[in-house]
Amino acid sequence: MATRPVGRTDTPEAWDPARQAHPQRPPSGLFPSGPQRPTYREPFPVRAGRFSVGLLAGTLWMAIFGLVGSSARSYAWWTIIAAILAWPILAVLTRMGDRGVAVGAAIATGFGLAVAGFLVALRWADGEWLLW
Repeated sequence: MATRPVGRTDTPEAWDPARQAHPQRPPSGLFPSGPQRPTYREPFPVRAGRFSVGLLAGTLWMAIFGLVGSSARSYAWWTIIAAILAWPILAVLTRMGDRGVAVGAAIATGFGLAVAGFLVALRWADGEWLLW
């Protein structure tokens, strides 16, 4: 019975330089050698320019509604109304539009609502509940 010679060149492994350098060496497990996983790319990546536009738009939206209020109570309510009106529009923008603008505007809206919440909390600590 004939044995296979070590240096055969008619097998597919013979064309692989990695196998020629280390023939039949089992993997150590330190580096995974399984099949490569697919790489998925974001179809609409968030870019800095569009994020800045969204941040500016959200800031202007919250500022316009905040300036309508003449007292701390009306400021808090107008800010809450502005955030409630903005969030469905931002959800649609996130789903079907520009995600960078949506992220920037959502951050500005959330920050504006947090400022109003902080104002309500400060007044509540003094014993006055602004929202009733």
